[in-house]
Amino acid sequence: MPQAPELASIDGRVGPTNEALIPAHDDGLLRGDGVFEVIKVYGGNPHAMDDHLDRMERSAAAISLALPREELEMEARTLLDRAGEVDSQLRLVVTRGGRRLAFIEPLVEWPEAAVLATVTYAPSVILTGVKSLSYGANMHSTRIAKERGGNESLLVTPDGIVLEGPTCSIFWVDRNGVLKTPSLESGILDSIVRDRVIAEMEVEEGLYPLEDLLSGSEAFLASTTREIQPVSAIDETELPEAPGPVTLEAQNAFSAMLQRELGG
Repeated sequence: MPQAPELASIDGRVGPTNEALIPAHDDGLLRGDGVFEVIKVYGGNPHAMDDHLDRMERSAAAISLALPREELEMEARTLLDRAGEVDSQLRLVVTRGGRRLAFIEPLVEWPEAAVLATVTYAPSVILTGVKSLSYGANMHSTRIAKERGGNESLLVTPDGIVLEGPTCSIFWVDRNGVLKTPSLESGILDSIVRDRVIAEMEVEEGLYPLEDLLSGSEAFLASTTREIQPVSAIDETELPEAPGPVTLEAQNAFSAMLQRELGG
C-alpha cells in the first residue's frame, strides 16, 4: 500500500499540509475553540464517516458552533480522491473563526501493547461528550504518563473512578470474567469504536473504581486509529494476559465488522 500523502484542504482549497494557512487571530488557534474528528481510512475508504460527522454535529451544537456539514463532507471526499487508495487518517476541523479544515495524515504507529500510567483528571461538565479542540489536558496527561514509565495515560477521577485514555476508551475483564467499560454517565466521550465493541460483544457499563480494573485478568484500549490494543500493565500492576482471549475476540470481532461495513 503506497504511503499517504500529507495533504490539506482549507475551505475547499487543497494543497500540501505544510503550506496550509489560516488567519492567526482565529479562536480555533488562540483559544482551542472548535471541534474535530479523526476518521481512519482503509485503502481510500473512510470508515464510519457518517457516524463521525454525526458526532461532530453534536459537539458543535453543544458549544453553539455552526457546522457546515455538507461543505465539509464534500471537501473531505475531494481530498480523499486526491490522496488515492491509501491507508491513512482523515482529520476534520471546524474553528470558531468559521474555517473548514481537512487533513490527510499518515497512520499512527501504536506499540503492540499499551503500558498505562494513571493520571488524576476531573471532566469538565460543560464539555462532557464534546470532541473540542481544547485537548491540552488530554495531551499533557500522556506526557505525565511517559514521565512515570508508561506509554499512555489512563484518566481516573479524584475519587478513583476509571474514565478513559486521552484519545481512547478502555475495556477490561474483571475477576469474575465480566467484560466492563465505563459508562457515558462518567463523563467520557461517546467513542465510535467503543460503540462497535459494545454492539459486537457482551459488555457491562458502569462507574467502576480503579481497583476493579487492577484486579482483572486483561484489558484493552479501543479507538479509531489504534482499533483494539492490548494493555500489558497499569502503574505497577502487570496484567496476566496481553492479549488475553477476550481481547483477541474483540480484535476478531472488530475486523469482521470492518469487513462488513467496508464491503469486504
